[in-house]
Amino acid sequence: MGANPSGSAGRRSRRFGRAGRFAAVTGMAGSTTLLLSGCSTEEVLRFGWPEGITPQAEQMMDLWTGSAIAALVVGVFVWGLIFWAVIRYRKKSDELPVQTRFNLPIEILYTAVPFLIIAVLFYYTAIVQTYVDKQKANPDVTVSVVAFKWNWQFLYPEELDENRQPIGTVGSTEEIPVLVVPTGERIRFVETSNDVIHSFWVPALLFKRDVIPGRTNSFEATINKGEEGAYVGRCAELCGTYHANMNFEMRAVTSEKFDQFIEAKKGGASTYDALEAIGESPVATTTTPFNPSRTARQPS
Repeated sequence: MGANPSGSAGRRSRRFGRAGRFAAVTGMAGSTTLLLSGCSTEEVLRFGWPEGITPQAEQMMDLWTGSAIAALVVGVFVWGLIFWAVIRYRKKSDELPVQTRFNLPIEILYTAVPFLIIAVLFYYTAIVQTYVDKQKANPDVTVSVVAFKWNWQFLYPEELDENRQPIGTVGSTEEIPVLVVPTGERIRFVETSNDVIHSFWVPALLFKRDVIPGRTNSFEATINKGEEGAYVGRCAELCGTYHANMNFEMRAVTSEKFDQFIEAKKGGASTYDALEAIGESPVATTTTPFNPSRTARQPS
């Protein structure tokens, strides 16, 4: 006599068939979503972490990628246990299953394993944080970052002009401040504020640090060779009415061009003229000058 499709075997077959179709549809939907998002393979492998231009940024990317992989492994394991329990211990009859008060090995497992995961993540986080915050005794270049409402001044305190004053640049309503830095050299950014709390942020560095009045903050970074170019900079702390217009540009150039730029500034050239002298665009290319008259609300 043939098997009855309405029996328990038939029900199991239909149940697993539906589960298989659901998994297939879910997988296709996930793949379609990934394709429609426009993410490249590299972006997927970085789990959405943006590309940086410094070794510090690369260390942070490695930490992020490792944490994401650990989270995926834990997630797959937990979901696997859930589906295994659903399938293995699904209801087979009206008989009450054996009741177990506790399972000491399992309780030790789900107490010790999360603690171990947290300890490992904390360990690598501390290593990367120490690396990012590390400052050498003698950096190659020092830049003084002075924030004020609502613009920036950048000085090179170790480079003096003929009047024994540090050379630099300051933003105005006519000129966007351009911070010129070399690639392949250790740069120390020393931050001060003349009024309220600002925040020095170059997104390409994947790092920002608050500029606090009455306190000097600093950090160091090395821009990788081959990453020459213009990078937008912003204030990342709400500092007042024209906070959104408090922009600047960081121009990364080769060490040779940087030395030429410094010499041109020492000779009395403006920042834009010095940039033109080394073959760079003489004006900022990533943003526009801050002009309160253009941004102020007109009376109704």
